[in-house]
Amino acid sequence: MIAAARIAALILLFAFCVPVHMVTRLVFGWSDWPRRFLAAAAWICGARIRATGKRIRPHSLLVCNHTSWLDIPMLAGATGCAFVSKAKLGHSLVHWMADQNATLYVRRDHRRGSAAQARAIAEKLRDPQPLALFPEGTTGPGTHMLPFRSTLFEAVSPAPPRVEVRPVAIDYGTSAPEFGWYDEPGKKNVLRILGRRRTVAVTIRILDPLEPMSDRKALAHAAREAIEAALTSSRRPPRV
Repeated sequence: MIAAARIAALILLFAFCVPVHMVTRLVFGWSDWPRRFLAAAAWICGARIRATGKRIRPHSLLVCNHTSWLDIPMLAGATGCAFVSKAKLGHSLVHWMADQNATLYVRRDHRRGSAAQARAIAEKLRDPQPLALFPEGTTGPGTHMLPFRSTLFEAVSPAPPRVEVRPVAIDYGTSAPEFGWYDEPGKKNVLRILGRRRTVAVTIRILDPLEPMSDRKALAHAAREAIEAALTSSRRPPRV
């Protein structure tokens, strides 16, 4: 019942936002409605978001942990970022929606194309809109992070002028295992998350920029360590 109500609310939100977005983009040449839609969608899905950390500068690359499909609307709504995504997103409607938020598509499984991926990411970072990537390559169980793939860090090893690499910890607190999407069919996971009665408090922890590095593996390691430290610190019981 709760899942059905939330799905109906998402459909109504989509029906309202799409025409306004299209007209706004036609008249002004750009539109902030994708961000507004994603922020509202995350709220409808039960996420109550708080962002912490210093302001994100234009041209920043956000490196984030990945627990749930809910990470995407939450992060975009909170930061206004675009995403680096796998080339195939399934349903054409999902692909169209990703297009509206200026998604950059890459073939993550194509090792020989890593140089082309790096060039595409470097080119995208010339735009002011922050760009986010999930180096785990997939969602995890919520109990721990998966290894980071260093290939996509090639574009920022070292970072181009004006570009900052910002680790971002998407922190569900003790609720993280409930939201982990790992070894579970997609439809079942979506309905389970939408069917939760309680809301969930999520903190988007925008961490300090990493020092420039020419070694992509070292950069990937530093980003993962920073995110893991932030998540561990937030979940540590307070001292009595």
